[in-house]
Order: sequence, then structure tokens, then C-alpha cells
Amino acid sequence: MRTTTSSVNRKAILIYSGGMDSTTLLYSLISEGYLVKALGVDYGQRHLKELDSARTVCEAQGIEFQIANLSSIRALFGQNALTNTSVEVPEEAYDAENMKVTVVPNRNMLMLAVAISWAIGSEFRTVAYAAHAGDRAVYPDCRNEFVEALGRAAELCDFKPIEILSPFIRMSKAEIVSIGSKLRVPFHLTWSCYKGEALHCGTCGTCHQRAEAFLISGVPDHTHYATPPKIEQHRRL
Repeated sequence: MRTTTSSVNRKAILIYSGGMDSTTLLYSLISEGYLVKALGVDYGQRHLKELDSARTVCEAQGIEFQIANLSSIRALFGQNALTNTSVEVPEEAYDAENMKVTVVPNRNMLMLAVAISWAIGSEFRTVAYAAHAGDRAVYPDCRNEFVEALGRAAELCDFKPIEILSPFIRMSKAEIVSIGSKLRVPFHLTWSCYKGEALHCGTCGTCHQRAEAFLISGVPDHTHYATPPKIEQHRRL
């Protein structure tokens, strides 16, 4: 699967959650001269607030932002903490065992399928998403093997091939933060917390991952947390 595109048609649909990783990818694509359209997805997530962050960033950058509403199928996703409010969002450590309850079955394939459809309808040939190495142990659809397999399918789903661009797939979250800092990404506008309350809670796994990424990268963290995260050790994110 290709990970770069030609300079002839630098147009990309970005799967955009409003989080740190996808915002960094948005700024990276813009810096590389892409015409970008951003796709948010409402799949019934309890932290729907993330799409407000996505809209705010896109408006500031003059980027077209559309939301695909998949919330009607949230009941099909089973017992996970993101779409079923009876399941508690895990606290503290961002690791496979603790975070497995946040896995929404096949979420990235659903998002990528919608993004590919929009790309074909827009006569764009590239779809980008910001999966990174720190998520592969938790989310099976963030693995290199998944991206490569879906990339092959994307080359065949239309009479002209669609490219899946995933430049962060082998990077840590701290490395992404370092890239974002150089691109002057407004991290303070991004959203990570899975609880989706007024402020980042500072206690859930995603808040810990966010705070650790800033700490490891040496980039100042201007996030307003309801409770300051207690980061006890440096882990590769």
C-alpha cells in the first residue's frame, strides 16, 4: 500500500475527530499543500464533544467539515464504554488490558468506508487518518496489517484507486505531539477525554495518555483538567 501521493492530485478526505492526532495530521496535510475536507463521525459516542472541537478548528482554518451520522447503529456495538453509558470509562493507565472496554467494534473500517465514499463523490483520490503505534495494542483497526489490507481494498473499490494515507502508523503519540508543536497545532482546542464533560477529567485513560504525550515530548500542556493527571512513569505512547 502506498503511503504517499503524487503532486498531481493533492486532495484528501481526513477522518477528523478533533483530537490531538487528527488535528496534527490536518495541519500536516495543509502544510504539504493538500486541499482537505474533514469528516467527523457521530457513532453515538459519549464524548460527542470532540466534534465541537473539530468544527472549531476547521472553521478557523477554512476547512469544509461534514459529520456522518451513524448514531442509529450504536446498539450494534455491544458493551463498550464509548457508546454504552452503563459501562464505566476506565481510569488511569492507557494500556491494552485497562482500555479494552473502549473498543468500538470495527469503528475505523466504518469511518474509512464513509470517507472513501465521500472521496469518490468529490473526485479526491486520498483518504487520511491518524492511527498511531500507541493504539495498536488496544484497537485492532489501528494495526499496520489492517491499514495495509484496507488499502488494497480501497484501490479496488472504484475504477480509479483510492489511497489510504496513514503517516503516523509507526509513531508514538509523543512523536506526534512534537510534530504538531512544530506545525503550531492549537492543542488547547483539541479534545481527548472519553467522558466528554465540561473539562478534560484528568483521570481517565485517554487523559493520562494525553498528559504523558506532552510530558515525554517536552511540549507544554495547556489542557484544562478537572483533576490534574498523576503521571508516575514515562511510557512510550
